[in-house]
Amino acid sequence: MVKTALQPSRAVWMSVLAKAPLMLLEECVATLDDVPGYGFLRSPEIGLTMVRGRAEGTGQPFNLGEMTLTRCVVQLDELTGFGYVAGRSKRHAELAAVCDGLLQHPGWHDRVQAQVIIPLQAAAQEKREREAAEVESTRVNFFTMLRGES
Repeated sequence: MVKTALQPSRAVWMSVLAKAPLMLLEECVATLDDVPGYGFLRSPEIGLTMVRGRAEGTGQPFNLGEMTLTRCVVQLDELTGFGYVAGRSKRHAELAAVCDGLLQHPGWHDRVQAQVIIPLQAAAQEKREREAAEVESTRVNFFTMLRGES
C-alpha cells in the first residue's frame, strides 16, 4: 500500500477502531457492501494485560494493575488483520480485526476510511466536545470571586 501524508497511519486507525463504541462500529461496518470472507487465525479470546505507569510521566515505571483485553486475528486473502480492544467484547475485537485487514488492502482502504474510520473519528470528536462543554459549564473562576474583605 502506498502511503501519502494525508492518510492516517495504522496506529491511528487501530486506535479509532479499539476505542469506538461497539454499536457504532457495527453500524459503520454494515454500510460496507460485499465484505470479503475471512477466517480466524486466532479466534477472539479474552485475557489480561499488565498496565504500566510512570511517576510524573517520565519517572520510574511501575505496574499499575491488570486490565481485561480481547484480541482477534483474521486472514483476508493474503492480508492479516489484528484487533485488540479493552474489555470482554469478542465481536468488537473481530470487527476491529476485519477493518484492519481491509484497510491494508489498496482496493478497500479508501472505502473503509470514508465509511468507517472518518465517521468514528467524527463521533469521538463530537463526544469530546460535548464532554468539554459540560465540564466548562461548571467551571469556577476563583480570581473573580470576592474574598470577603471589607
